[in-house]
Order: sequence, then C-alpha cells, then structure tokens
Amino acid sequence: MVVSPGNGLSEDMVSLLVQNLSSLESLYMSRNAMLRLDESTFGNLHQLRELNVERNLLFEIDGAFDHMKKLQRLNLAFNCLPCLVNFEMTQLLALNASHNSIEWFITNQNLTETFQLEMLDLSDNHLLFFPFLPTKNRIRTLLLSNNRVSFYQHVSNYTSSNWTTSVEYYNLGQNVSSVTVELWNENLHGDLSSVELLDLSENKVNYFPQGFIQQMPSLYWLKLRSNCLQSFSLTPEDLPVTLYELDVSRNRLTELKASQCSISELNNLTHLNLSTNDLQNLPTRIFASLPNLRTLDLSHNTVDMCYLPSSSGCVVWSNIVSLKQLYLAGCSIQNIPSLAFKSTPLTHLELSNNPDLNLKQESLEGLANSLEHLGLGNTGLQAFDFSPYSHLKSLNICRNSLAELPESLMALNLKLLDLRDNMLTTIPSQHAGMLAQRLQTVYMNGNAFNCCHLDWYKTFVENKGISIEDLSEITCLDLNHRRHNVVLFDAIHCGGSSNEESVVWYILLFATVSVSVMGISVIYMLTFKPRMLPRAIKKRCWRPDPY
Repeated sequence: MVVSPGNGLSEDMVSLLVQNLSSLESLYMSRNAMLRLDESTFGNLHQLRELNVERNLLFEIDGAFDHMKKLQRLNLAFNCLPCLVNFEMTQLLALNASHNSIEWFITNQNLTETFQLEMLDLSDNHLLFFPFLPTKNRIRTLLLSNNRVSFYQHVSNYTSSNWTTSVEYYNLGQNVSSVTVELWNENLHGDLSSVELLDLSENKVNYFPQGFIQQMPSLYWLKLRSNCLQSFSLTPEDLPVTLYELDVSRNRLTELKASQCSISELNNLTHLNLSTNDLQNLPTRIFASLPNLRTLDLSHNTVDMCYLPSSSGCVVWSNIVSLKQLYLAGCSIQNIPSLAFKSTPLTHLELSNNPDLNLKQESLEGLANSLEHLGLGNTGLQAFDFSPYSHLKSLNICRNSLAELPESLMALNLKLLDLRDNMLTTIPSQHAGMLAQRLQTVYMNGNAFNCCHLDWYKTFVENKGISIEDLSEITCLDLNHRRHNVVLFDAIHCGGSSNEESVVWYILLFATVSVSVMGISVIYMLTFKPRMLPRAIKKRCWRPDPY
C-alpha cells in the first residue's frame, strides 16, 4: 500500500514514484495535482486492486487502466473528466466517478463478456442521457443523482430527416473514435436486471420509457426526488413487487395512478415519500391498500381528511394497521374528524404548518397508547391536553404564540421539546425543575423572555443532562424593553436578583416622593405663613453671644 495524499504531485512525479512497485495492491493518490493519465503512468502496477485518485485535476484518462486486469475498485471522484466512453474494464467491482463534468457514460457494446461491476457512482456530473451500461453486468447500486438526465424517445417521433439520430466521439487528438450511439434508442441502456438501488434524484426526468422500471425486477430502493414527473403509476404493472422504498418527492405530480385491487400486490413497499407535489384528489383508501406501508410522507400537498368512509376526494386514515409514521405538514388541513386515526397505531404524526388547523381533543383519540412523536408547529395551537399521551417522547409546538407552557406537559416523559417562536415570558420554577430532569433536547429561541425572571435558564444550564440546542440565540427583554442574549445578561441589571423586583426602583420611588413632599411644604410655608419660617430659623440658628 502507498498513501500519498495532498502532496501536489504531478502525473510524472507519480509515475516515477511507483515505477518499481510492481507488487503494489493499493494506491491512494488523492488531493494531488495530476492532470492527465495514460498507459505509462501506472505501467508496472499489474497487481493493483484498489486505486484512489480523487480530488486531482484530471481531464483525461487515456487507456491508463487497461493493463490493470486485477483492479477492482477505482475512485475518480472530484476531478474534471468530461466523459467516460468505450468503458471496458470488465473486472472492476466498484467505480466512483462522481463530482466530475461527465456528460456521457458509454460502455463498449461489442463486448459479450459479463462485467463484474456492482457499484457505479456517476452522481454530481452533467449526464444528459441515462448511462449506456454493459449488455451483461451485475450492477446492484446505480447512483445518478444531481445530473441532467432525461429520456428522449418521444423526440424521435417528431424528428425530421435533417435531425441527427446518432453521435460519434473524438479523442483529444481529433481522431474519430469507433464509438457511435443512436441517441433515441432506449434499448442501449444495457442490463438492469440486477439493480437494487437506483438514485435519479435531482435530474430532469419527466417520464419513463414503457417498461423501463420493470426491467429491474430486483429493485429495492427507487429515488426520484426533484425531477419533472407530472404523473406516476403506483401499480405492479409499472413497479416491481420487490420495491421497498420509493421517493417521488419534489416533482410536479398532479396525479397518482393506482387501483385498490392491484396496488395490494406491492406488498413489500414500506416507505413512500410523495411530499412537495401538487397532489389533490387521491383515491380514498389508496394507502390502506398497501399491506406493509410503514412510513408515508404527504407533506406540502393538498390533502383533505374524510369524515365518512364513503366520502370522495379525501383520504381515510383509519384501520391502516401497518402505518407507523405519517407526515402531513403543510397540507392545508383545517379539521380532523373524531377518531380519524382509529386502529392506526401511529408512533409519528407530523401536522406542522397547517396554520388554520382546528385541533380538538377527540381528533387524536385512539393514539394515546402508541404516539411517540407529535408535530404541531404553526398550527394555531391554544388549549390542548397532552396528558393522555403518556408515550410521547418528542413534541414540536413552535410558532404558536403560546403565552404559557401547557401544564399538561408536566405529566409526560418528554425527551425533546421545541418551544421556539412563541410568546413565553418565563417558565415557572417548579415546571423548569421537572422538565430539566426529563428532557434531553430543547429549543427555545424566539420567545419574549423576561430578563429578570430567568430562574428556568439557571435550572436548565445547571442540569448537565439537558441540551439547549439554540442557547446562543435565546434572548430576553429587560425592564427598558432592551433585548439581551441570556448567556451574556448580568443579573445586576435587575438589582442583583432575577427572581424579585429590583430594590433600586423602590429606593428611587421613595426618594422622589420624599423630595416632592418637602418641596410642597416649603412652598406652603412661604406662601401662607411667611413669618413663621424666618422665626423658626431664628429660633434654631441664632444663639446669644457669650461675650
């Protein structure tokens, strides 16, 4: 093994350094200054199994690895490579070419040998097309996030005879390469049958070619976050039944295609993220038909809750026995019917950012024995009794303009409490003591705390078991309504005591009253009894001279 990171080595220096290390199996050359690799750079490293050249300045790797028949792991990340064309390293198990400028990834389509490649990372590049994978391969992990990938099969239907349908590649010497690709031929994606994880997040995908995802019968994770999809089919005809986690968040979905009878065949689907779309009219019992759905995120869609099972244009959340985590933040929910979650043993329920939510005690009835995490931030929360939810561990009630801490919280064994952006002026000493003994994490910034009533702060700080995550941001108001950071505030400004009214103010008040009374008395004497004052002064101050 040779490790030489961060030494500013050029490719010539590296070649000289390793030329006599023919038995070397691992080489780490990250964070150097290599620009170009060719067959001479690592010419004698026939035994090399692992090579790391990430964070260099590579823009070309012309035949640099062709002779390394035992190389299994190659890391080219964080370089300047413009493309990987005519890829034919059949023995390679893992290739990381992320964070480059790659626009094309094309394997040698003429090879009939099975590629051993299991992990291909092309994330954070400039890919325009889905990579042209080997005809035979064993790829299990395919990472393509943060590219420009789209599908163009529909374009071929509208192309004129003047449009080009193929592309030829040239090397830096301007010699024509033998690689030619038909742009619109979706059959050149190669073998996808072994793919278990496909990450296409943050691309420009607006549709999938017919049967594309079904070419991956072993697919376990499918990540499509931040694309341009407008509709999606949640059916076994379009998705493999092996699918465990599906993320279609941050798209443009207005429609979710699914039939209640066929969707039940997706019995392995456990995690489903549909957040931040434009879904509105969902089938009433679409999610109840997924037999093993455990986590569902519908945040930032328009979701209405059904009052009656026979209703339409709304979603029923009762009797979904597998569902544990439900996220409905920012869904414009106004009312939650009684027993809305009956026989649905939720442990996590997120309802934050529904500012017009009218939450009643009976709305969450049925969750007392299961609920552990509850999000009610920015919901207009006022009076609510939390005491029935004895299993609650995490509670978010931020941005609700609460002037007092709900006393029912004292009955809970909370570990995390978010109180940010309310109107709290203080926390009673007995409540602070109880919370400090139980809480592990608390957020409190954005309240109107009184600087002269900070006993709760002392209690929290002295208890080493509690962490005030935003301590440096918490402020308070003094008697003159000036804002201070609680960490820097000196209690002397409150007369040396933060739990009693300042004595200084009483002294000033007494002195003012006394001076006023004396002044009024003098004016009265001078006005109504002008001779009395000189006589009194003479009697007191004048003494007979003994001489």
